[in-house]
Amino acid sequence: MRRIFPHPLLAAALFVLWLLLTQSVGPATLLMAAVVAVAGPLLTASLRPAPVRMRRPGVVLKLLGTVFVDAMQSNLHTARLLLTRRARDIPSDFVHIPLDLRDPNALAVLAMITCVTPGTAWAELALDRSMLLLHVFDARDPEALIADIKQRYERPLMEIFE
Repeated sequence: MRRIFPHPLLAAALFVLWLLLTQSVGPATLLMAAVVAVAGPLLTASLRPAPVRMRRPGVVLKLLGTVFVDAMQSNLHTARLLLTRRARDIPSDFVHIPLDLRDPNALAVLAMITCVTPGTAWAELALDRSMLLLHVFDARDPEALIADIKQRYERPLMEIFE
């Protein structure tokens, strides 16, 4: 059974999502939802990083809170900049951030955090995973940004995953 459904929760989610997207429960739709639910996880198995081993679940909750607060503050800051300044007056730039984080799952979470926070976008990761290139909408103080990312995101992710 594990060979057909290597990730049963993912299969169930895909099945329900297919039904919601098609807004139908006809026989053909149910059959197609079952095909997607079985084939999706099997075809994408090689794309998933290494198995997750979380060591400090309490830190996960703290990190979620930090990300939520930072995302809200960044939303307000980005909106204020867009509404009160001209585009050429906003110092956008690429910032190189040295990384100590090496776990692929932790790097994936860091990528999600930087992309969900308005004003930052993950641009590139060095092949040896030692450097992150991040595009920053308001790059007035890159050193402070580097220190914030390392302290607020990288350190907790290392506690959780490494």
